[in-house]
Parts: sequence; structure tokens; C-alpha cells
Amino acid sequence: MEFVLERPALPPCGWAFVGHPHPLYGGTLDNKVAATLARAFLALGWIAVRPNFRGVGASTGAHDGGIGETRDLLHLIDTLPRTPPWGAPQPAAVPPPIALAGFSFGSFVAAGAAQALGTAGRPVQALVLVGTAAGKWPVPAVAPSSLVIHGELDDTIPLADVFAWARGCEVPVVVLPGADHFFHRRLTLLKQIVMQNLSGAAQLAAAATATADADGNAAEDARADAAAVRRPVPEAADE
Repeated sequence: MEFVLERPALPPCGWAFVGHPHPLYGGTLDNKVAATLARAFLALGWIAVRPNFRGVGASTGAHDGGIGETRDLLHLIDTLPRTPPWGAPQPAAVPPPIALAGFSFGSFVAAGAAQALGTAGRPVQALVLVGTAAGKWPVPAVAPSSLVIHGELDDTIPLADVFAWARGCEVPVVVLPGADHFFHRRLTLLKQIVMQNLSGAAQLAAAATATADADGNAAEDARADAAAVRRPVPEAADE
């Protein structure tokens, strides 16, 4: 499977995999929206991976309507972070954080992979869907914390279809006024929105972790205090 992997300058915070639009309509890993999503993750310290789906570029196989593409992406997610020279040579005790993103057909594949990982007990840390392929393909429900971005003037995937899908999973939809399906002249804004959302989500996650740690420490202190209170006091020796 052909892919492009980009590393941040500092130690990475996780692995982000980005899916491109429909292979039968010219979609490749070089698509501008897919590349913009990868750059957003890279700027925030993620290793950004853009694969070519089966039958595209140097990737073997034939288009499979999203089913085989989802399996391929899951295989890449499972193997690449622990395969040298791209990842660590040995499996980590704790798998690295995973983020998924996709544009158009790639959103369908990314959402399916996120659903499979969640079912396996490995929920993704972030999911970004742009030009979500609702109505075109059976995009599964996603968590309300997912970032869904759509163009107001998208005539490939109507905004009404995305709203109908989003109601079912209660996920907010960010609408870019005047944007078409390919976000012409809106790519810089798209990147800013993704980065702001991911930065905010990371801060909230860090705050939640700090709160949990503080609560855990407080509970440990309370248990220690209770044990000290309950500890029997030795009787004084008779003189």
C-alpha cells in the first residue's frame, strides 16, 4: 500500500491517518483537501499518513466500494506504528494515540475505521470528516465529539443530506459559507478550523487527565488518612 508519511520536528503525540476522495473520480493522496488535513495534524505534532487506496498509484488491488479500503486502512493503523523504519520496532505496551480524517469518500472510510476501532476497544482520539459522504455511502454514526465540516454550496454532497445524517448521531456540523465541495479558496480557513478544534480538544483532554489524577491523589490521601485514624495505638507499657 503506497503512502506518504510526514513527521513533526518534535516527538510526535500520535499517528493521524487521512483518507482521500473517490478513486474512480481522480481521488489520490495528493488531493489538496487531504493534504491540508495532513498539514493541520502535522503542525500540531502528529505523524501524518496519507495512503493511496487500493488500485490508486502504487497501491495494489481494485476499488472495493469502501469495504476493502476500510480493511486496508485498519491494517495500516495496526502495523505501521510498530514497523521500522516508520515506527517503533517492537509493539508498545500502550498503542499510540490514533486520529482519523477523511475527505468525501475518504470520510466514509475514516468513519468506518473509527467505528471498528471503537468496537475493538481502541477509540480514536480525534475524528475529522470533511465533505462527509452522507447520502452517497452508508456513513456510520460517529461520536458527537467528532469534527464535521461541510461547504454551504456543496453540489456533490448536499448539505441537507449531511444534516439528516448528523441528526441521527447528534454531531454538530461546521458550515463554511460560500464553500463548494472542494473548498476552493477556503483551504486556509479549513486548516485553521481543524487546528483550533484539535488544539481545544487536546487541552480539554489534558485538563480532564489532570483532574482525574488530582481526584485519584485526593482519594489516596483520604484513604491514607482513614487508615491512620483506624490504626490501633499501642498501649503504654506498665511502669
